Amino acid sequence: MTSIVILISGRGSNMEAIVKTAQKDAWPAKIAAVISNRPDASGLDFARSHGIPVAVLDHKDFKDRTEFDHKLAELIDSYSPDLVVLAGFMRILTGDFVRHYEGRLLNIHPSLLPLFPGLHTHEQALAAGVAEHGATVHFVTEALDHGPMVIQASVPVLPGDDADLLAKRVLKQEHIIYPRAVRWFIDNRIFIDQGRVLVNPPESQLLVSQDK
Repeated sequence: MTSIVILISGRGSNMEAIVKTAQKDAWPAKIAAVISNRPDASGLDFARSHGIPVAVLDHKDFKDRTEFDHKLAELIDSYSPDLVVLAGFMRILTGDFVRHYEGRLLNIHPSLLPLFPGLHTHEQALAAGVAEHGATVHFVTEALDHGPMVIQASVPVLPGDDADLLAKRVLKQEHIIYPRAVRWFIDNRIFIDQGRVLVNPPESQLLVSQDK
C-alpha cells in the first residue's frame, strides 16, 4: 500500500480533493499524515476530521530555510512515505530537500507551465492576454516551478474575467487533475523518460475544460 504525506500551508483544497477521491475510490494507499508549516492552517481541521494524523512544523521557529527543511525532511521520513504531495505548501524548498525526494515529490502550479512560474499567475495570464490558462501537476526539481510535467488542465480565459474568476475556474480543474496524477503514481503508471513523464498504458495528460 502506497504511503502518502501531504504538505499544506492553508486550507489545502487540493489536499481535500485527494483525500475525498482516495476514500471514494478506495485507493490502495493511505494518507499517512498532513503536515503544515502554519499552525493556523485550516486544512489541518479537515484532515483531523477524516482521521488523518497531522503535524505542524512552524518555519518561524527556525533560523533559516536549510534548518527548517532538514527538520521537515526528518518529520516527513518518520511516516515512511512513498510519495510527498505539495498542496498549497507556500515554501521555496532547498536543493537538498528536493534531491532527497527526487522522483517522489509532486506539486501543482496554477498555470500552464512553462508559462507564468512564480506567484500571481492569474494576473500574469490576464496581463499577457492569453486565450487559455490552467494548471500543471509536475515532479519537483531544484528549478522553481519546473520539472517533468505529469498532467495539465486548460481553461478558457473569458471576456470580463478578473483574477478571482479565473482562479476559481482553474481551481476546479486542479481538483480533478491532482487526484488523477496521484492515482497514476500509486498504480505505477508514470515514469520519467529523458525529462518527460509518460503514462502507461497511455492516457491523455491534458484535460481541456470548456467550463464557463
